[in-house]
Order: sequence, then structure tokens, then C-alpha cells
Amino acid sequence: MTRGQYILFLAVVFFGNAMGATLGGLLFQTSSAGAEKAKGINAEEFLLLDQNGKARAGLGLDPQGEVGFILTSKDGSKKLALSPDEPLAIKLSDRSGRVLWSAP
Repeated sequence: MTRGQYILFLAVVFFGNAMGATLGGLLFQTSSAGAEKAKGINAEEFLLLDQNGKARAGLGLDPQGEVGFILTSKDGSKKLALSPDEPLAIKLSDRSGRVLWSAP
């Protein structure tokens, strides 16, 4: 293959890929009830993991669709939970789930 043929091949592959991606996006467009934004990140859960892969903070939805934000201590002994959908909007609990402090 000559250099000119190789460049032509790369150009055809590049433009074919671009056209395929464009047409695929138009033909198979999916929507999640208008929740997507061009400059946003969409997810049902965000986790902050420590160096061992243990979740230390999380923002997400529970199975009932209620939102919550949870922070966990390094040793896992305490958990701070914030949820506007719960009767106690702010809750500090120990490992066993016993509430140490709360606020409406």
C-alpha cells in the first residue's frame, strides 16, 4: 500500500466513523424523561471511595426514589445522613444504626 492509499484509507475510515456515529445518534436516540443535559453528568448514585475501595461518601436515590447524602467515618463507626424526605433530615448514627444525634 502506497502512502497516498494509506492516507486515503485513514480518511475514509475517519469520515465513515463520524457519519456512522452521527446517523446512529439520530436513529437510535434514547431519552430518560428529559433528565439529560449536554453539559451535565447523569447518574442515580455517586460514591466517593477511599484508597481501599470502601465507600466513604455517597449521594443517591433509594429504591423509593428518595434522595440522600451519606458520610461515613474512616473506621466505619459513625454515619452522617442527610435526607429531606426522611422525618429526621439530619441523622448521626453509630455502626449498629443507633441514632446519636438528629435534627428535623
